[in-house]
Amino acid sequence: MTALNGIKGGKFIVIGRVGMDLSPTDRAQTEHATEMFVAMGGSSANIAAGLVKLGLNADLVTCVSDDAVGLYCLNQLDKYGVGRTHVRTIQGEERTSLAVYETRVADHQSVIYRNNAADFQMSLQDVEAVDYSQFTALITAGTVFAAEPSRAATFRAFELAKMAGLPIIFDVDYRPYSWPSPQVAAEVLSRAGDVSDVIVGNDEEFGFMAGGMDKGLAKARDLAATSAQIVVYKMGQHGAITLAEGDEIRTGIFPVEAVKPTGAGDSFMAGFLAALAQGRDMKQAILRGSACASIVVAQPGCAPAMPETDQLETFLFDHPGPTPGPTQ
Repeated sequence: MTALNGIKGGKFIVIGRVGMDLSPTDRAQTEHATEMFVAMGGSSANIAAGLVKLGLNADLVTCVSDDAVGLYCLNQLDKYGVGRTHVRTIQGEERTSLAVYETRVADHQSVIYRNNAADFQMSLQDVEAVDYSQFTALITAGTVFAAEPSRAATFRAFELAKMAGLPIIFDVDYRPYSWPSPQVAAEVLSRAGDVSDVIVGNDEEFGFMAGGMDKGLAKARDLAATSAQIVVYKMGQHGAITLAEGDEIRTGIFPVEAVKPTGAGDSFMAGFLAALAQGRDMKQAILRGSACASIVVAQPGCAPAMPETDQLETFLFDHPGPTPGPTQ
């Protein structure tokens, strides 16, 4: 199955964490907060929720702790319509991830509690229990590779998905605080990239895998030429370069008044994949993903801010349009 055919099937198995997000209301700094806004978080869970909101199907594979925070996450997955048959509740010292981040851009602070993270306990048995024939594509984000047994389990999921004919969609999503060292991260993320069919990352992440920021675009081009069918090289406010079928598509962003920097990448992935699933061409898909990213950074929360189809269409109708794409 080609990557596009798998995406058009619209049934995604998503591997990775779900967590609880807390953010001070009224754009306050955390140290001065008196009230908090609570929402579901975690890159993989956010992507899954974004896909469902845009009319597709998504099931999550991960572990949560047997406590109130883990139960909150299960309830939120139900609320968003994300399948959780393969979300295992575990007992022990491990805890579901908790993120505290500010709804502000200037002097933005995020504090991520991932010591003894429950999602890193996802095992070979968890991924081997999935019937991959019921899905059409697999998605994961890079943090899932940061520790064992989650790392080995995810690479096993890649093998099983490939055997079932599913394309692998990989969001590099490098978070230094989750890894034992940059050297381990570079080796493991590069290994994951080498076996993925669709790779999405920013210029810093590709540069990191390549061993230098000046080598990032060359790394993306090499992956597109040798193994991946689609590579999206994101460049922040400068837009993105998408490499697919021998073409380089350069697209801009939809400027908005951002209230926070978090959630953009997850929403981009959901919007991009949803547009491809709907049969839109590659440039339209990238731009719709970029619009979804802009919608999310302009609102509090991540999963709650992911747009539904009518919200996306209204945004595109009302917005004057994207900036020019990158020139490099």
